[in-house]
Amino acid sequence: MGKKVTKAIFPVAGMGTRFLPATKSVPKEIMTLVDRPLVQYAIDEARAAGIKEFIFVTSKGKGALEDYFDHSPILEQELRRKGKTELLEVLKATNMESGAIAYIRQHRALGLGHAVWCARRLIANEPFAVILPDDVIAAETPCLQQMVEAHEETGGNMVAAMEVPPEAASSYGVLDLEEDMGSIVKVRGMIEKPKPTEAPSNLAVIGRYILSPSILRNLNKMKEGAGGEIQLTDAIAQDIGTENPVYGFRFRGQRFDCGSKAGFLQATVAFALERDDLRDDLSRYLRDVVQLDKAAE
Repeated sequence: MGKKVTKAIFPVAGMGTRFLPATKSVPKEIMTLVDRPLVQYAIDEARAAGIKEFIFVTSKGKGALEDYFDHSPILEQELRRKGKTELLEVLKATNMESGAIAYIRQHRALGLGHAVWCARRLIANEPFAVILPDDVIAAETPCLQQMVEAHEETGGNMVAAMEVPPEAASSYGVLDLEEDMGSIVKVRGMIEKPKPTEAPSNLAVIGRYILSPSILRNLNKMKEGAGGEIQLTDAIAQDIGTENPVYGFRFRGQRFDCGSKAGFLQATVAFALERDDLRDDLSRYLRDVVQLDKAAE
């Protein structure tokens, strides 16, 4: 059995321009999905998978993200004084113990591969996870936990994968399959953002990875790829056929692209409908909207 995955990199240096003007002063990662910031969903998923060390690759203007994970003694004291124990428990999940979290600056926006490379000195010679907070996954068993359990059997590199329609292929890295074993597929190639007619399959990579330290060595030698950026998928593809093979993992759950406005709104509705305190009022409102639309036709 290989080394356990206990470290995760969270690339959060993006400017979030699709959400301007909100992201002029508020990091996109702490915009709230119902009543939790996007990054909290990613942290909770990582904790469920056994992650102990959290590495954030940030950029200028992300101070509010760092403050979010700090303790708030005055707020905690006030809640304690008012007997609001439930809210105190909610706050506990947002706190990080000293030494468990690290922040590294990405000074130039050179892509996901470059963001991961920036954290290389904190990884050492062990497998690590990469989590993109924009991809929020609703699942009975958290996605990264599913992957960690599968990775214990396969080793190597593993990427989360989902089926996409051909016209969407150009928005993803797409897998070329050597062997399809059901939830796990062995990969013989990866193409970043192919044209629909050139996509080798309908399995696209989304924002969850478990990677061998060899990927960091590959990134040391990388040049700009698709879009003029250093692509993480290119570095992963270099490990195909080596002692660190590449696998795709068909996770069980529903992924929401919260890097887009439509995906963020869809996730908001979906997560709110799972809440006992919100479901009835929201369902009633949605039914009224549908009825108004029908009446207007």
